[in-house]
Amino acid sequence: MKKILLLLLVVSTTLVSAQQIENISPPNWWIGMRDSSVQLMIHGKNIGNYQLEINYPGVHLVSATAVENKNYLFAEIVIDDNTKPGIVNLQFSMGKTKFVQPYTLNAREKRTFEYGLNAGDFIYLLMPDRFSNGDITNDVVPGLKEDTLDRKNPKGRHGGDLQGIINHLDDIKELGVTATWCTPLITNDQPKWSYHGYAATDHYNIDPRYGTSALFKTYVDESHKRNMKVVVDVVHNHVGSEHWFIKDLPMADWIHQWDTGFVRSNYRTSVKIDPYASEYDIKKMNEGWFDVHMPDLNQDNPFLTNYLIQNNIWWIENYHIDGFRLDTYPYSDLKFLTKWSEAINYEYPNFGIFGEVWVNGVGVQGYFHGDNHLITGYNSKLPGVTDFNLYDALNTGLNEGFGWYNGVTRIYHNLSQDYMYGDVMRNVLFLSNHDVSRFYSVVGEDVAKFKLGIAFIMTTRGMVQWYYGDEIGMKNFSFPEDGLVREDFPGGWAGDTINKFDVNNLNAKEKDIYNYVSTIANWRKNSDAIKNGKLMQFIPEEGVYVYFRYTEKETIMVVMNTSSKTYTLDAARFAERISGFSSAYEVITGSTTTGLKNISVNGMQAGIYILK
Repeated sequence: MKKILLLLLVVSTTLVSAQQIENISPPNWWIGMRDSSVQLMIHGKNIGNYQLEINYPGVHLVSATAVENKNYLFAEIVIDDNTKPGIVNLQFSMGKTKFVQPYTLNAREKRTFEYGLNAGDFIYLLMPDRFSNGDITNDVVPGLKEDTLDRKNPKGRHGGDLQGIINHLDDIKELGVTATWCTPLITNDQPKWSYHGYAATDHYNIDPRYGTSALFKTYVDESHKRNMKVVVDVVHNHVGSEHWFIKDLPMADWIHQWDTGFVRSNYRTSVKIDPYASEYDIKKMNEGWFDVHMPDLNQDNPFLTNYLIQNNIWWIENYHIDGFRLDTYPYSDLKFLTKWSEAINYEYPNFGIFGEVWVNGVGVQGYFHGDNHLITGYNSKLPGVTDFNLYDALNTGLNEGFGWYNGVTRIYHNLSQDYMYGDVMRNVLFLSNHDVSRFYSVVGEDVAKFKLGIAFIMTTRGMVQWYYGDEIGMKNFSFPEDGLVREDFPGGWAGDTINKFDVNNLNAKEKDIYNYVSTIANWRKNSDAIKNGKLMQFIPEEGVYVYFRYTEKETIMVVMNTSSKTYTLDAARFAERISGFSSAYEVITGSTTTGLKNISVNGMQAGIYILK
C-alpha cells in the first residue's frame, strides 16, 4: 500500500511539473557549440521562488536568477565539449515541494549545405500568405485570434503557406533564384494584420497557418536540394502585443515604457548619427514604439539580449538556414546590434546577414554598415545593408531627364560614395519590396525603363533581392495601403482564373519581362566578375552610363543608354578596360560583336557584354 501511495505521489509530482513550467527558452540546446554557455529563460507560476539544481555530467549551473516577476527564473549553464547528449533533469525545490523538468541536449548535426550569401546571389522575397495556398486545411486555425480568410481584404489573411512555397520551388529556381527570403514565418497571433508576420507572439514556433516546424525543415531541405539558400526574416526591435512574455512581463524594463502611456517612434534614424541631435529626439527614436500593437523591446536588458541572440542561433542550428535579414535594424540599441553580430559570426563565421537600413543619405546608411570607414567610433559588425539610397537614386534617375546631377548621373554619384562602406559587395540591391511601390508602376509601366533598372541591379556591385511577381510585371503603389503591393500571385490558389506560375500562360509583355529577368539571373549566378569582380565606372555622358565588372578571369561591360538615341561605343575613351579584347558576347540577346568599335546600343536599352 505504501509503495502504491509513493508511486501516486511521484506521478502527482510529475503532473505538477508539467503544469508548473509553461515555457523554457530555448526549448533545447546542443553540445559542442563554440560558446559553451546558454541562458534558460524558465517561465511558470512562482518558479522564481524555487531553487534549481542540475546533476548531469558535464553540465554546470553557473547561476539561477529570480527577477521582479517571480514567474520567471533565468538560469545560466555551461556545457563541456565532452558532455554526452541526453535528457538533463532540471531539479526544482521549494521547501518540501520538489519536481523535475526534463531538458534535451542534442548532438550537433553536420551541415550538408554550406551557409552564407555572396554577390552572386539572387534572393527571392515573398510574402507566404500572398504567394500560394498549398494546404487549405490550415487556412483558419481554431484558437488563433484572427480566424477569418478574405482574399479581397488587403489587410486580412489570404491563406498562402509553406506548402504553397514548396510546391513552386522548381518555378522559383527556373527564374534563376539562388535564395528565398520569406517575411516572418513564426507565430503571429494578433487579432488583425497578422498576415505580414512582423508582430511575433512566439519566437520558437512556425505559425500554424503556414504549417508546422517539420514542414519548415522540409522547405529548407527541399531548397538545399535545388541548390537554393534560405534567408529568415528576424525582428529585434519589437514584438506583437499578444506575445506571451508581453502578457506576463519578466521585468518592467523588458520593454520601453513611458509614464505618459503609448509613445510612437519618430522613425528618424538620422538621430543615431546626428552630432546635434536633442536628447528628446534620441529617446523618442530609440524607445518609442513602432506601432501601438508592437511593444518596443529594450535590448539594453541583458536577459533579453541573451534571449534574442540564442533564439537566432537556435534557428540556425535547428534548421540549417543560411542567412538572416534584420527588420527595422537602426531602431534597436546600438551596443546590442554589435553584440548580436559578433555572437552570430563567432558561432557561424561568414553567415549571411543583412539589415534593413531604410535611411536618407549614404553617410547614415554607411554608419550601420560593419567595418565602415567613417570616423564615428561605432562598428555594428553588420556585413551588409539593404541599399535604399541606391534604390532612391535609381527610382528618381530613371524618371527624370539627364543632367549634371540628374538622371543616370544620380547612380554614378551614389556609387562614388562607396568608400564609406566595409565590404560593399554584401549590400543588397532591389527594385521593389513589400514596403514600397512596385518598380514597374514607379516607372509608369514603361517596359524599357523597367529593363534598364533590372539590368543595373543585376550587374553592379552587391547582392540582388527580387520581389515576387515583379518578374511578370505585377504592379501597384504602396500608398494608401501596403496591401496593394502584397497581392496574391496569380495561380497560387485553386480556382484562380489563370496560373502565371506557368510561363506559357503569360501574355506577350509578361513573357518578355520574365525572359529578360530569367536570362540575366541564370547567367549572373555563375559569373566570376559578378561574384568577385571590381567595379569601374565612367562619368555618364548624354544619358549613357558605362561601367565594368572585372576579375583576372572575366571582364563585363555594361552600357546603360537612357537617352532616345542610339549610342556607339567610343573605344578610345574606355581603352583602359577594353584594351586587349577583340569581341563581345551580349548576355541578353546571345549575339557576338566582332570589333568593339562596332558596339551600338539603342535608346532606352542596356547592353551587357562579356569581353573576349
